[in-house]
Amino acid sequence: MSWGLWVLGCSELVAQHHLVPTEGSPHSSGGRAVPQHLNPPLLPLPSGSSQTLFSSTADVANPSAITDAAKIVEGKLNGMGLNLLINNAGIYTPAASLQTVDAEEMIRTYKTNAVGPMLMAQAFLPLLKKAARESTEKGLSCSKAAIINISTIMGSIEKTSESFYKPVISYRCSKAALNMLTKCQALTYGEAGILCVALHPGWVKTDMGLFVADLTVDTSVRGLLSVLPILSEKHSGTLLNWEGKAIPW
Repeated sequence: MSWGLWVLGCSELVAQHHLVPTEGSPHSSGGRAVPQHLNPPLLPLPSGSSQTLFSSTADVANPSAITDAAKIVEGKLNGMGLNLLINNAGIYTPAASLQTVDAEEMIRTYKTNAVGPMLMAQAFLPLLKKAARESTEKGLSCSKAAIINISTIMGSIEKTSESFYKPVISYRCSKAALNMLTKCQALTYGEAGILCVALHPGWVKTDMGLFVADLTVDTSVRGLLSVLPILSEKHSGTLLNWEGKAIPW
């Protein structure tokens, strides 16, 4: 899920769930990082909205940047908790085959795609716990407190053979690790009232999916936005697609 999807969905998330979204480093294709100055402007909020939307950019491969971002968000919340953390940043290297991928590429991709989301959750955990404690809602939900990890069907071990015409080894392995992280987070943070789910946005026409992809940005975003409100404790620790359908590990 590239920053194009995330920015499109920000204002709608605020309007629907009264959230203050944050974003990490954008996805990149070809293994190249997208420069921070290319972060696009956020979309205007719906007319009449009383919510405030702001962007806090963090390089998820940099632990100190994550800590700084959490402090900025805490200050913006003015004593409130954070309802929803979406870990969206990622690296995708199309040419990473078993013949060509090296240790540096694997480590770099894991740092962004798996370690980054783990550190983000750790940094924002106090704010998520605060939101969960102060919520009057029963069970688990995105409007109470939730961590959503943007993953992919390419991280599914069972589904690997269906898409292995694109090996992308570093991406697959790192997203499989992210799926495991999501399960572990669900088992750990669920006790504090925090929902943890991995979502597959589909193969989208973005900088990563290119124009040969199956879904338009609008279709993917609106699908994901329709899934978020229906997530509950029965979905915690699972991998779902943009239509809310379960994907096997």
